[in-house]
Amino acid sequence: MAHAVSVKDPLDVEVLRKDFPLLARTVHDRPIVYLDSASSSLQPRQVLAAMEQYYETTHANVHRGVYATAEGATELYEGARRKVGRFIGAPDPKREIVFTKNATEALNLVANAWGRRHLKRGDAVVLTEMEHHSNLVPWLMLAEAIGIELRYLPVDADGRLELDGLERALEGARVLAVSAMSNVLGTINPVPTMAEAAHAHGAVVVVDGAQSVPHSVVDVKALGADFLAFSGHKMQGPTGIGVLWGRAELLEDMAPFLGGGGMILDVRLDRFTPAEIPWKFEAGTPPIAEAVGLAAAVDYLHGVGMERIVAHERLLTAYAIDALHERLGGDCRIYGPPAGGDRGGVLSIAYRDVHPHDLAQVLDQFGVCVRPGHHCAKPLMHRLGVNATARASVGLYNDEADIDTLIEGLSHVGTVFG
Repeated sequence: MAHAVSVKDPLDVEVLRKDFPLLARTVHDRPIVYLDSASSSLQPRQVLAAMEQYYETTHANVHRGVYATAEGATELYEGARRKVGRFIGAPDPKREIVFTKNATEALNLVANAWGRRHLKRGDAVVLTEMEHHSNLVPWLMLAEAIGIELRYLPVDADGRLELDGLERALEGARVLAVSAMSNVLGTINPVPTMAEAAHAHGAVVVVDGAQSVPHSVVDVKALGADFLAFSGHKMQGPTGIGVLWGRAELLEDMAPFLGGGGMILDVRLDRFTPAEIPWKFEAGTPPIAEAVGLAAAVDYLHGVGMERIVAHERLLTAYAIDALHERLGGDCRIYGPPAGGDRGGVLSIAYRDVHPHDLAQVLDQFGVCVRPGHHCAKPLMHRLGVNATARASVGLYNDEADIDTLIEGLSHVGTVFG
């Protein structure tokens, strides 16, 4: 969800970069230029320190022991839940935040725990051509299992959704599942408008926020979502933890996704009673240290200021698009909308006819980290008419010098491949 931002207090990137140990490394005798935050962001020292302190002073399983460290671990874990909930404006953070291992698991949870209970053969789910596999494959699996109908909103030539047919697609639909921001095109979709239309048709709105939550100011009420999924490792947190936010009444009406310890109130040989939300969706030992790290990441982002981060990344994205066009001209194609309020800091690039993997390998010689591939969005690749792209993506620790180095590397690609 895009917000108007102020640039009166710009980020001091040189100071921020000192918080990220990996950026002190050199590769091929060059400093690292990390342009792969859309895949996984870097963690600041504050996150690493919080997790280390937990392991050194408070490590115990949660919701089980009554000794001091166990109670301390439980409070850290549940405190992280509340903190993450407040970060996205959850009305009831204690009950509406479910910890998973990533956004993929969170979206699978919705498709299975909500979808299998509420959808039947012939019911329609509206998706888009730009969805990440994690917000596509679970619905394909459900279609195969119970025979639901999948409808798709197309992508236009500029990388935006074609919404002229939204009302028609929503007729009789039970679900609208949409990415808030494309991990390939950088397109920021008008989720509030789409959600309003979906709700008018009685559809539940499932939002993949993996790319949007780390790079925008999010309020789930303003977003209009019924479910929102995102990952810790894309927002300066650790790997191994994701988040599902859902409206409490929807979560209460869902069956558990996984069974085992921690998610039950009572078990008999012939039946079980699940725990209350959110714990009925958190079977087994949860990612405790990772939750502590994610809470520290939220503190870090708050400390920097999400509005400042949005403003910085928007300006840097505009600089990157302009500089790539100006210096490389027609040799470089950038997929997605032009710079602006509906464009995030993801730059999928094609350079001449050089294969994206070759391009990424040459860039690595300049210390530049980009991701080549289909980016877990194969249907969108087919729509774009390519097998892969090289994707550069910015974060709060990037600056114009990083973009300049990217362009230097791309220029060398032209020399290497002629």
